[in-house]
Amino acid sequence: MRQPDRIVRLKTILARTGLSRSTIYRKIAEGTFPPQIRISANGAGWRESDINRWVANPVAWRPRGEFDFDDRCRDG
Repeated sequence: MRQPDRIVRLKTILARTGLSRSTIYRKIAEGTFPPQIRISANGAGWRESDINRWVANPVAWRPRGEFDFDDRCRDG
């Protein structure tokens, strides 16, 4: 059984990517880094799976489309 996707905060993102805070937010605006998701009224984080995909291939990373499939949706 697959574990649920964790939500990670900015401190973890900075350590995992080696990017600065301003670079992360610039890349989000450009569409070349995973966007944040709201986790509370004053808090936000990132899906760990999105960050893992970005770390694996930052140059080719693109947001998943509505109809993109991942391992949870594949048969076989």
